[in-house]
Amino acid sequence: MPLDLTQLFPKEEEIPAAYALAEEVHQRLYLSDGKMLPWNGNVHTVLSPICVATPDGLKRKVIGTYPLCEAKEAAAALDAAVAAYDHGRGEWPTMSVAQRIERVEKFTHEIIEKKQEVVKLIMWEIGKTIGDSTKEFDRTIEYIQATIDALKDLDRQSSGFTMEQGIVAQIRRSPLGVVLCMGPFNYPLNETFTTLIPALIMGNTILFKPPKHGTLLFYPLLEAFKNCFPKGVVNTIYGRGNQIIPALMESGKINVLTLIGSSKVANELKKMHPKVNRLRAILGLDAKNAAIITAKADLKLAVQECVLGSLSFNGQRCTALKIIFVHRSLADEFLSQFTAAVNQLKFGMPWEDGVSLTPLPEPHKPAYLQECLADAKAKGATIRNENGGESLESFVYPAVVYPVNAEMKLYTEEQFGPVVPVVPFDDLEETITYLIESTHGQQVSIFSNDDEEIAALIDPLVNQVSRVNINCQCQRGPDVFPFTGRKDSAEGTLSVVDALRSFSIRSLVATKLNENNKHLLNEIIDSNSSNFLSTKYLF
Repeated sequence: MPLDLTQLFPKEEEIPAAYALAEEVHQRLYLSDGKMLPWNGNVHTVLSPICVATPDGLKRKVIGTYPLCEAKEAAAALDAAVAAYDHGRGEWPTMSVAQRIERVEKFTHEIIEKKQEVVKLIMWEIGKTIGDSTKEFDRTIEYIQATIDALKDLDRQSSGFTMEQGIVAQIRRSPLGVVLCMGPFNYPLNETFTTLIPALIMGNTILFKPPKHGTLLFYPLLEAFKNCFPKGVVNTIYGRGNQIIPALMESGKINVLTLIGSSKVANELKKMHPKVNRLRAILGLDAKNAAIITAKADLKLAVQECVLGSLSFNGQRCTALKIIFVHRSLADEFLSQFTAAVNQLKFGMPWEDGVSLTPLPEPHKPAYLQECLADAKAKGATIRNENGGESLESFVYPAVVYPVNAEMKLYTEEQFGPVVPVVPFDDLEETITYLIESTHGQQVSIFSNDDEEIAALIDPLVNQVSRVNINCQCQRGPDVFPFTGRKDSAEGTLSVVDALRSFSIRSLVATKLNENNKHLLNEIIDSNSSNFLSTKYLF
């Protein structure tokens, strides 16, 4: 049946009161050097992906505005972070681990009070369902608590002394300096905090730029940052990234760059730093995760996992399945079951019960996806599901495209949206070759019930991607597992424990083991005069 999208978007009065914003959020304050500073300059108008039906047609709903600061304000925020770190002598980097944990715990309690406000802003800013927006907030709190527990474990392991070859030493982890933190729009709270929180709790000072889509949701949290940390430890910068970030990098004062975004942007930023050897980068970048469905797969399971893997949050996840290889003998049946499952997905507004498909936050995305579909059709593919690719304003109905080949954009480009390329193959070597030649190397999913077949794929593929998933979709969690990628997909490793290591360096205090030095060490420890050299045990 033809897809009727004319009733997709509501009139203003049809928005349920429980999910409507009480009022537009017009941010005129930003946090810098421990103060909430007023902004009277240019602002950016935030348009929701959710359109509203008006007498003049569909209009993206205005949900607020935020400051468009300039290079001057960004430089002042950088200076504040540099001063707070003070070459490692500042209050925050020299504070004991227990004291830093206490501040982060206080911060966590304060932001929990803002949960409903933040969840609603996630939904309105990026079109994520209310259920998934709530899960994102809850998962973020769980991540912070897990990070605190992991740091306690790490500190307990470091509370003793090591004695080797007449040398006694205590080995701990110390901060790196000023961290420039930039998160993604698709998980604006969770993935931003998976870098910001470990960087912060390890004693670094932070320069934080919210993502372009998903900025206002941080506004309710700024007071908590201000109240819980010493001045200059957390500073927010707003504005056009291409106007304010280059000068920050060129200053050479940034010690750590953490970005979840595109490899192209990351490469450009790293080149701007005058002393690249002094810059540590923790990056989550592009991904084109593949599913490989062999002739010996459980087709029902493969369909179930691939629908979730390719279309959860409209396919706007770095861990999404962005290309599916299916053995030619199963291709027709797979497409039949897969398209039937896609047709069962409910589309609509993010507050509706059971909705899976929602509007897209990036204004250019619908047009880009149409380009990909036109390119694929011109080179021999067809859209296999009914109504695939139909669109209205910010909404695009999923398109299942088959047969995709190496000449098409969808074969190599990360579409980051609700388009599912399906490639037939005859020999498993074809899929291995694809992953070898790909510039991406995050994850892969293998679907097969044959142990020898799976084993034959595992050994070459673990050297191409960082995670091989067997009979399940690609994913980030659990958060205790390492999350990284090869090639252009990542730099550095994130997980609850790995992130603490990524944002710190092993440092040690050592001396020759003799009576005089033993006396000195005991005096320092007994007097509690050093936060680094200490045998305090955290519980």
